[in-house]
Amino acid sequence: MKKLISAIIALTASIFTTHAAVAALQPDTLCLQGSVGKLFAVIDRPSESPQPLPLVIIAHGFNDSGLGAFPSSISQSIVRQGMATLRFDFNAHGRSEGEFKNMTVLNEIADLKSVIAWAQQQPWVKDIALVGHSQGGVVVSMTAGELGYPTIKAEVLLAPAAVLRDDALRGNTMGAFYDPWNFQDEYVELPHFPGSRALQLGKNYIESAIKLPIYETAAQYDGPALIVHGMQDRVVPYTYAERYHEKLKNSRLQLIPTDNHMFTETTQSTPTLVAEWLKSTLSE
Repeated sequence: MKKLISAIIALTASIFTTHAAVAALQPDTLCLQGSVGKLFAVIDRPSESPQPLPLVIIAHGFNDSGLGAFPSSISQSIVRQGMATLRFDFNAHGRSEGEFKNMTVLNEIADLKSVIAWAQQQPWVKDIALVGHSQGGVVVSMTAGELGYPTIKAEVLLAPAAVLRDDALRGNTMGAFYDPWNFQDEYVELPHFPGSRALQLGKNYIESAIKLPIYETAAQYDGPALIVHGMQDRVVPYTYAERYHEKLKNSRLQLIPTDNHMFTETTQSTPTLVAEWLKSTLSE
């Protein structure tokens, strides 16, 4: 536990450290229009690099933030490889606008498309790649499937949570129980720890999750894809990653026997794997 806490503190602190650490990056913050309001975003890029350069857009998971420890670690590894990143908060997360009870996978897809559309207009952006963790992995896979290659030059799915559709069908999302076929309320309360904010899972999330064509849409993407999943994941079984690998025409699957949903056992090697794969893939 001490090692885990130390790793999280180190990753989080590295975003806001001294001038010496920041000198390697050119961070910019901006607000973009999303599906239901303004989206907060951070761009990191090497201080010295040829332009235009690849931009990797990072999509966080359920109830996470683009400024969280894991997305930040991924970003730092990518920037060290000479590419730029854009991390953002989906609607109702972090510093972005919106109410959590109105969040759905579909409006997160719309958020990501808005970010991509902005990136396509930037003269310094050469290619666009996507990285998504957990629910963000589902959003990335479906967005890439809809937009296709070469609009999206590469995608990385980290513990992609395609289980969310099956969870909704079973009536159990993140420990919140409900009847998916007779859901009359506006929302259901999600379990939370003391001191954390209370969240409501909205009716629209449940009704849309039941019908999501996750794999059918994701399979339309024929560009290069990397799928990484921990075999000790108790939130999303790694069999969902295996199915992604079966469906995606040009994918590589990397299973990590000792790791979990948040990749806390490979806090350095997984971001390095992602960054090196993207560097190699986007250089081809």
